[in-house]
Amino acid sequence: MTTTISVIGTGYLGATHAACMAELGFAVIGVDTDPAKIADLSAGRLPFYEPGLPELLRAHTDAGVLRFTTSIAEAADADVHFLCVGTPQRADGLGADTTHVRAAVAGLVPHLRRDALIVGKSTVPVGTAHELQAVADALAPEGVRVEIAWNPEFLREGRSVEDTLRPDRLVLGVTSEAAEQTLRTVYERAIGSGTPVVVTDLVSAELVKVSANAFLATKISFINAVAELCEATGGDVTDVSRALGHDARIGHAFLKAGLGFGGGCLPKDIRAMMARAGELGVDQALTFLREVDDINMRRRHRVVDMATDEVGGSLLGRRVAVLGAAFKPLTDDVRDSPALNVAAQLQLRGAQVRVYDPQAMDNARAVFPTLAYADSAADALAGADLVLLLTEWSEFLELDPAQAGDLVAQRRVIDGRNALDTDAWRRAGWSYRGLGRPRMEPIVESAAPAAATELELVG
Repeated sequence: MTTTISVIGTGYLGATHAACMAELGFAVIGVDTDPAKIADLSAGRLPFYEPGLPELLRAHTDAGVLRFTTSIAEAADADVHFLCVGTPQRADGLGADTTHVRAAVAGLVPHLRRDALIVGKSTVPVGTAHELQAVADALAPEGVRVEIAWNPEFLREGRSVEDTLRPDRLVLGVTSEAAEQTLRTVYERAIGSGTPVVVTDLVSAELVKVSANAFLATKISFINAVAELCEATGGDVTDVSRALGHDARIGHAFLKAGLGFGGGCLPKDIRAMMARAGELGVDQALTFLREVDDINMRRRHRVVDMATDEVGGSLLGRRVAVLGAAFKPLTDDVRDSPALNVAAQLQLRGAQVRVYDPQAMDNARAVFPTLAYADSAADALAGADLVLLLTEWSEFLELDPAQAGDLVAQRRVIDGRNALDTDAWRRAGWSYRGLGRPRMEPIVESAAPAAATELELVG
């Protein structure tokens, strides 16, 4: 008999998990309270951009093995229930809002007619799983036993299909051998291909995800702190990071200085981790994360200051092309986007800003409707006094700097991601500035030596 899986919450995480579970051979039902989202997914339409996911969604909705509903009661008969609802930052503080997670459990459990395993994938404050177990125990119908497990996700936007089907590790937070075996069956293909499995308790499983994000954020902010030192001393952070990365204990990943991190995970999760530590009375253990957050935000202000300096001290009336709106390439996610934050600051200082992004234009317009948006990179560049690369899409990295130079009013570029071919842009007549690097003037090719005169030849 085919195992049936329910996925409660069909946002970025849930829609990805549902489609990938169908790809692994399970019958899947996705549940969400948003009728418009359910209508899109049921029709095979993905309401966000994610490479490779639309094809899986359409294939499995067309085949009938993946369906979506707004009725949580329809999911009650599934063999395994995955919680994939959002945990946004609370409006009244830094902590994570677990309202939707609690509502999902409270909504599902009364409809259960047999024992059930509910598996959390959402990123939650430590201790949430135990609280949800209490909710489930209180609401379970007579004779029905509900077990809460935790299986944190480690998806990278832009690579979520690969990360779900071929994860680099699986963490199973369980309280029984039966729950462990059920999850091993769900992930049989990945485990069979060599994916490491860490079996642990609920608390440790919850801590793994927030700890991973806190470490990555710390690593990014560390190299950006070094970039601040480089800017003060004339050093080049790209050389420093390249040398550091060759140390196997450090590695190159997440050690690239630039505009910093954004999105819906890292900023939210480090703040929620600090808040939870405070609630537990161990806030001093994580006070360093406040500086990690501060360093990250300072990079945005630094780019605005650099832009102001590049155009002579005032942005008023200056035309600025901003290449990028998504918080990173391969996604249309603009949550806490450094690129959009910088664009908005430039506009507030009087600049005439034109933003272009290959995928995130609609989302950007919804968040910052007062910004001007271009139809293409060329449109954004036209007549610009300054160009800012703020999201390192391959489309931008592959721009011909000579052709781009013919479009702008002034060949001045700030590389907020240290991603451009510096020498190529400078040879095309551009002045170049990168975060944590000295200002670089255009490269002027030296003229060929004049032909020797007859007298010189005779010597």
